Amino acid sequence: MNTYPSVYEKKISQEIHKTPDEYLPALLDMIRLFRETVTLKPADESFAQGWKEAMNNELLPIDQLWDGINAT
Repeated sequence: MNTYPSVYEKKISQEIHKTPDEYLPALLDMIRLFRETVTLKPADESFAQGWKEAMNNELLPIDQLWDGINAT
């Protein structure tokens, strides 16, 4: 991340300062959830998660993995 705030950081900061205090915990949760869903996990963490799911029999039949992929 840059040492100097970007235009977006300034705009986000302005919006946060306009938000009433009672809504800040919910806003923080939303920001964290957003960040966690848009960033990729490191390869080793992703593999570990997949391995854990496989070992716990959290599997789908191969034909279900492609459901909806070619839907038009």
